[in-house]
Amino acid sequence: MAKWLAIRLGAIDMPGKKGTESERHLHTTPTPRMGGLAIFVGCCAAILLFVPMTDKVLYMLLGSVIIVVLGMLDDIYNLRPLVKLVVQLLAAGVAVYGGNVIRFFSNLSSLSDGSNWNLGTLSVPVTILWIVTITNAVNLIDGLDGLAAGVSTISSISMVIIALTYSNYAVAVITGALAGACIGFLPYNRPPAKIFMGDTGSTFIGYILAVASIQGLFKFYALISFVIPFLMLGLPIFDICYAFILRICHGENPMHADRKHVHYRLIDMGLSKKQTVAVLYAASALLGLTSVICTTNGLVRALTVLVAVGVVGLVSLKLYVTRLRAMRGRMEESQDRVRPLPDGEAGSAPSGAAARAEPEADPADAPLREETDADPAQQDGIGL
Repeated sequence: MAKWLAIRLGAIDMPGKKGTESERHLHTTPTPRMGGLAIFVGCCAAILLFVPMTDKVLYMLLGSVIIVVLGMLDDIYNLRPLVKLVVQLLAAGVAVYGGNVIRFFSNLSSLSDGSNWNLGTLSVPVTILWIVTITNAVNLIDGLDGLAAGVSTISSISMVIIALTYSNYAVAVITGALAGACIGFLPYNRPPAKIFMGDTGSTFIGYILAVASIQGLFKFYALISFVIPFLMLGLPIFDICYAFILRICHGENPMHADRKHVHYRLIDMGLSKKQTVAVLYAASALLGLTSVICTTNGLVRALTVLVAVGVVGLVSLKLYVTRLRAMRGRMEESQDRVRPLPDGEAGSAPSGAAARAEPEADPADAPLREETDADPAQQDGIGL
C-alpha cells in the first residue's frame, strides 16, 4: 500500500545523473520512496496495543506524527533543509513538553564517587539537540539499500536488551516494536530495493530511537547514562559528525547533500554495495554488543572488547581492500593486453599477447584453416 501511495503522489526517487546533485544516487531504476509509512503504522500500532499510555509515550507519538508528515512532504516535494530543521525542532519540543527530558548524565571526570552533572536550565536545549541530531543521523545514513533499516534494527535490539536488564518494559516494547517494523520492511528494501523508506521512515526511526533512549537510558545515575546512547547509536552519530566536519573543512554548507558519508567512502575504496552494507552492519553490531557488555560487566571490559575487535576488523578490512585493488589492477592490465587494435591496424598485425603466442603457419595446415574460415556456422557450433 505504501508503494502504491508513493507512486500516486509522485514520491519517486530517480537514478542519479552525472554532474548533478543526484549523482550520489546509486540505484539505476526509478524507485518509490515513502516506504517508511509502513514502518510508522506497524510500530505505532504495536505501541498503542502493548504500552501503557503515559504522557511521555503520548507526546512521543504526537511528535512522531509531525515527523512523518514532514517526511512525506519532503519525499514528494524535496523541502529545503531549513524548513525541515524548523519542523524537527517543533517535533522535539512536543516530546520535551511531554516530559522526555535529559536532566542529568554522568560526570566522566569523577567516575570514582559516582557524581553526575545536573543540567538544570540546559536540560531542554540539550534534549532538543539530542533528538534532532539522532533524527538526522539516521536520515543521513540511509544511502544504500537496507543500510538504515538494518543498522536501526541492530540499535533497537541493543536497546531492548538494555531496557530488559533494568526492567524498563515500556522502553523494551517501544524499541522492540521499532525493530520488528524495520525487520518487516527489510525484505522490500534489500538490494535491489523495491521501495525506499525515504525521509518518512528514516526520520521517524531516528526520532523514536532518540526519545526512547531518553526514557530508558539517560535517567540512570550511572556511567551508562552518558556512554550507552553514544555506543548504541555510534554509527549514525559518527557518520553525521564525519560528514559535517569534512564539509566544513572544505568550506561547504554542512547541510548540503553529497558523497561525504562513510558508506560512499567504502564504495570508493572498492567495496561493492552489499559488502559496504555488511561492513557497516558488523560495525553497528560491535557497538551494540559493547553497549550491552557495558551495562552488565562494566565500561572497562566493554571498551576492551570494542578496541580488540575493532582493531582486528580494521586490519582485516584494510587487507581485503588492498587485495581487491590488486586483483582489479591485474584484471585491467590483462584487458589492456588483449584490447583490439584500431580498424586501420587490425589487418596488418595481430595485437598484444596473441601476436607473441601465435606459432608460425605450417603450409600443410592452410587448406584446413581456409575450410574453417569459410564455414562460420560450423565454427559457432564447435564453440557451443
